[in-house]
Amino acid sequence: MKRSVFSTSLLQSLMTTSALAAGEHGEASSGSMERQRHALIENTQGKGYGPQSPRDIDQHAGGNERVFSAAPPHPEMNLCNIHFHKNAEHKGGEFTTYAGPGDGAGYQSGYRYSGQLSPSERAPVNEAVCAADHGGLQSGDTIEVHYVFSTADVKPGATLGACLSDAIGNPQLRVESQVFALVNDREALDFGLLTDLGMRDGRYQAVNIPDDTGVPVQYAGSTTGPAYNEKGSPFQVTWNVRPKVAKVDIRTVGEWCKGNIFDEDHAHGVRNLVTHPDLLSEIE
Repeated sequence: MKRSVFSTSLLQSLMTTSALAAGEHGEASSGSMERQRHALIENTQGKGYGPQSPRDIDQHAGGNERVFSAAPPHPEMNLCNIHFHKNAEHKGGEFTTYAGPGDGAGYQSGYRYSGQLSPSERAPVNEAVCAADHGGLQSGDTIEVHYVFSTADVKPGATLGACLSDAIGNPQLRVESQVFALVNDREALDFGLLTDLGMRDGRYQAVNIPDDTGVPVQYAGSTTGPAYNEKGSPFQVTWNVRPKVAKVDIRTVGEWCKGNIFDEDHAHGVRNLVTHPDLLSEIE
């Protein structure tokens, strides 16, 4: 059976993101980011794109006129994918420290935990953690984890393609987002437990998503990733972004990268923060 147009288009966009991740990158500048933002506005203006992500969750204003129904609460959906980005894609809450413009392709940019870590928490570990061409992870780093849910009858798997099915070409999508600070502390949270899977009421769930990191900010947005720095994402996503940061033992993140059902072995890059009002929804 042929995949739907929705499935094919989304998978193509994911391949573009993967290609960006695999390349060699230098350093960009704030001017390069502004040029990318200008290109994004030019490439979306008057073309009917819906609200985009990521955004500053502390700023609730938005002027995008495209509307869509919010996805159901995640317990009523199937978990389909878990992945993470180095540095937070979103800004706000306890992650407001700008990491800089990065390399222009999504790495070394985004936002860091704005709180304080002790010297022992920041002490480097002597092992490679989620190593990749664009660099691995180290104590003191920030990651934003995306727990992705779909209304389709699907199982957890690799890439956002796992959120789609031939039976439903346009499922509703929801992302439960949690930002973590990576610490050298064996008493901190275990990433393996945070990504543990189970069945509840016949649906696949991530059973240990933190519930003590503040009231999530829900808003209407899109898929993210640096492939969309200069073009709009056509995919509608309901976001729940928790404002407080939790601390996780960096070693457990490294163990997860060595093997998981999502085939994730490194941190993804971040999309530039979307700031133009015409590309943002209003947060109620």
